[in-house]
Amino acid sequence: MKPLLIKGGRIIDCDQNLDLRGDLFVRGGKIEAIATSIPIPQESPCTIIDAEGLIVTPGWLDIHTHLREPGANHKETIKSGSEAAAAGGFTTIACMPNTQPVNDNSFITNYIYQKVSSDSDVNIYCIGAISKGLQGEQLAEIGSMWEAGIVGISDDGNTVMNSYLMRKAMDYSKRFDLVVITHCEDSNLKGKGVMNEGFNSARFGLRGIPNAAEELMVARDILLSELTGAKLHIAHVSTQGSVELIRQAKKRGARVSAEVTPHHLTLTDEAVGNYDTNTKVAPPLREIQDLEALWEGLADGTIDALASDHAPHSVEEKEVEYDLAAFGMVGLETAFPLYFRLVLENKISLSRLVSALTVKPAEIIGIPRGTLKVGSQADITVFDPKSRYRLDKSKFRSRSTNTPFHGVEVQGKVCYTVCGGKVVHRSEHLSNSPIKELK
Repeated sequence: MKPLLIKGGRIIDCDQNLDLRGDLFVRGGKIEAIATSIPIPQESPCTIIDAEGLIVTPGWLDIHTHLREPGANHKETIKSGSEAAAAGGFTTIACMPNTQPVNDNSFITNYIYQKVSSDSDVNIYCIGAISKGLQGEQLAEIGSMWEAGIVGISDDGNTVMNSYLMRKAMDYSKRFDLVVITHCEDSNLKGKGVMNEGFNSARFGLRGIPNAAEELMVARDILLSELTGAKLHIAHVSTQGSVELIRQAKKRGARVSAEVTPHHLTLTDEAVGNYDTNTKVAPPLREIQDLEALWEGLADGTIDALASDHAPHSVEEKEVEYDLAAFGMVGLETAFPLYFRLVLENKISLSRLVSALTVKPAEIIGIPRGTLKVGSQADITVFDPKSRYRLDKSKFRSRSTNTPFHGVEVQGKVCYTVCGGKVVHRSEHLSNSPIKELK
C-alpha cells in the first residue's frame, strides 16, 4: 500500500483534544505521524493530498444504518451501501438486523461479514437482533451472534413491548458487554399514526403519533438499564421530553447514550404538508420546540452521537398514499452537510460535531475507531467547509433515492474518504484537484 501524506489541512481529533494546522502521514494503513510540517518522503510512490483550506478529521462513524442485504437487494446491498457511506464521508457504519431473514443468529451474521469482506471498502459492523424475527417474543441467539462479531443488539424498526423480555435482553447484554440499542415507540399508543400528533396532523388530515409514545419507552428503558446495569443507547431521539429524560438519567449516573438524525435536527412536521412520503419517518418529524431541545441536547452532550438512520426504500414503497408508504429515508449521502448546517448557524461547535461523528459513536459500540492516534488504523475524512452545492439524488451511490432533501442548497462537502490508508472516495468536484502520485 502506498504511503499517504495529507498536507496543510486543519486537523481536528477530539480523542486527543487536537486542533492544529499541519500534516498527517500514513504508512502501511496506519497513522505514522502528525506534525505542523512533515517532509515529503523519499520513497516512491507516495500519494500526496494538498489539504490547504480543508478540514481533516478521523473517519466518521454512522452506527445506525439499514443495508437491506440479505433479502431486499433491490433497495440496497452491502456494496452499494458501503459506496454511499464512503461518498458521505463515513469510514465505518453499523448495520441494523432487520434484513430478510433477520440477523438473529450467527449464520446470518457470518454471511453479512463474508459479504463485507468481499464487497465493502469501508468498515461495517453488525448489530444483532434482540428477539427472534424481531417479533418481541423470544430472545435471539445473542451469545452465538456475539461470537460471530456483533457489536450491539437491537430490534430497530420494531419496539420490544414486552418489558420482561427487554429486561432479559439487558441481563444477557451485560455478559457480553454489548450495548442495547432501543427503538422507543409505544406501538399501541402509536397505533396507525403516520406523523406527529398536533396542530399540523389535524390540518393535513393524517393520523398523529404523540410525543408520549416515544417518551414512555425512553423512560421504561432507562429504568430497566438502571435496574440491570446494562449499557443502553437510545436511537433517533426526537422529542423535548426524551432529551430531558436522558439528561436526568445521565445526572443519576445511568449507563445511557443517545443519538439524533439529520432529519430530526433540520425538519419540522410542517414538511409533511406537501404529502411527500419521503418525510414519513419513525419516529415522526416533530415541532420546533423539539428541534430546539435536540440542538441544545447535542450541544451540551446529552445527545452523544449523530446517526443517519439510513433507510433505503423502493419507489413502489414510497410512491403511494401517505398512510400506506413505508417509514424512512436515505441519509448516508446527505447527512454531513445537514449536520454542518448546525455549525454554520452556531447551534453547535465544530469540535462537538466532530466528536459526535467520531469518538463518541466509537465508544458507544465499543470499537477502536474515531481517532488519529499514532498507530491507529488510518481512517480519515477530509472536507471542504466552504464548498456550496445542491443535493442531487441522481448522483447517489445508494440504490434508493427516497429523500426529501433533493435540490436543497447546502455547504460543507466531503472531499476525500480514506479507509485503512486507502482513498475510497474522492469527490467528483475535485477533477482538477491537488492529489498526485510522487513517482
